[in-house]
Amino acid sequence: MKDSLVIVKVGGKIVEDNDTLQQLLKDFAAIPGKKILVHGGGRSATAMATRLGIESKMVDGRRITDADMLQVVTMVYGGLVNKNIVAGLQAKGLNAIGLTGADGNVIRSVKRPVKDIDWGFVGDVEAVNTDTLTTILNQDMIPVLAPLTHDGNGQLLNTNADTIAGETAKALSRIYKVTLVYCFEKPGVLLHEDDDNSVIPYISYYDFPRLVEDGTISGGMIPKLQNAFSALQAGVTSVLITKASNLDTLTGTTIAL
Repeated sequence: MKDSLVIVKVGGKIVEDNDTLQQLLKDFAAIPGKKILVHGGGRSATAMATRLGIESKMVDGRRITDADMLQVVTMVYGGLVNKNIVAGLQAKGLNAIGLTGADGNVIRSVKRPVKDIDWGFVGDVEAVNTDTLTTILNQDMIPVLAPLTHDGNGQLLNTNADTIAGETAKALSRIYKVTLVYCFEKPGVLLHEDDDNSVIPYISYYDFPRLVEDGTISGGMIPKLQNAFSALQAGVTSVLITKASNLDTLTGTTIAL
């Protein structure tokens, strides 16, 4: 019988505001058993880059990471944001450890090849080191993963946090019964964008194309759901999209094949 593991991915908007961060830490701490937290931090990176006079370049909501921007995201994601979360979890009595993909060789990536767009130092996940993560989890410690990976040759790479959460869930599903939770500022996938009471409780793989075609699902929610279905197909037990403040009940939109 596999042990249960909850992997929570939380967006930068939540971890960058102290009030929502404190609520997240409280609710995350209440989740029983083994767990992993994966975080973003894009707004903080953009703000820091502006302070340093470095231009932020985005395409479809994704960051182009040149050499200067890589230094910024390394400082912000692997430093400021990650360590604030770790310190907050320690204050809740949870023994957390902050990691980039380079720490313990946890996540190795390959630099995204140049096609229509040169994304710069952006990594696509190649391998997740389940031995390191299970060793940490078995010590009753909580990995807090920043959205940074490495290529094994000394190069750090900026890597999408949703992808890190999904790939980590896939790899660990061979060992644990994994629940993957994507948290953002809404209570789930909404039927009507401006109505938080219009949560779609259940989306199947067969519903997805229709909901994209009619415009119910659009923008950044499309790759989030694609990651969710990919995780389920690889053996993850369940995927939930919800608001961080719903972690105590784990209610929201359940994604299923």
